[in-house]
Amino acid sequence: MMRVLILGGTGDAAELAARVATIQGLEAITSLAGRTSEPSIPLGDLRIGGFGGVVGLASYLRQMGIDLLIDATHPFATQISFNAAAAATEVGVPRLMLIRPPWEKVNGDRWIEVDNIEAAATALQPQAQRVFLTVGRQELAVFAHLKAIWFLMRMIEPPTPDALIPPGVVLCDRGPFALNKEKEILIHNNIDTIVSKNSGGNATYAKITAARELGLQVIMVNRPATPPGEQVKNIDDVLAWLLDKLHG
Repeated sequence: MMRVLILGGTGDAAELAARVATIQGLEAITSLAGRTSEPSIPLGDLRIGGFGGVVGLASYLRQMGIDLLIDATHPFATQISFNAAAAATEVGVPRLMLIRPPWEKVNGDRWIEVDNIEAAATALQPQAQRVFLTVGRQELAVFAHLKAIWFLMRMIEPPTPDALIPPGVVLCDRGPFALNKEKEILIHNNIDTIVSKNSGGNATYAKITAARELGLQVIMVNRPATPPGEQVKNIDDVLAWLLDKLHG
């Protein structure tokens, strides 16, 4: 029996755990960061919470007898990815990154591409008045000084009562989101600009399609750098890699 640690938090990770559960000879443990109080629970064994940096993760890999490590975290969860790279190298555990392709600009898109959240806030200031902010609750404080702009802020869970947030309304919801509903939200709230991370995948792409169809501007935050190492773009390729390790 080979033991696989899946660093999760994405829909891809949950689907991967479900499919690994059907493979004889593989045992999966999915790790979630614990940032939401009611996460979507994947099949198989589960742990919730941080590891305590590289040292803690390396210790966990040894303690649990992990044979293979799959990094299927969110494309913007860079700290855990770099920690995973360092810990896997230290312990000698083969590691694979599942990184879904980023969205690509198509005809009709009005994107302003920026390299980080701070640049996204700066890009809003010249003309945006009503903004659909979809970057998660951890990043709200960056926009709090923009008092002249009204924000509709969507996230899975509300910010803490003492959190610094911009003026506007908090909308708590979890994807996937339908195109007609996204257009309804944008029209009803007179949105002129969307701020989004380039997460890739289908779960939240409807807002980008809606913006295109309505002629709205999108401030798109490009992905940060990933650590070096082997990467694949889909779950089938992860399974092929796992089977190769299992039978190799």
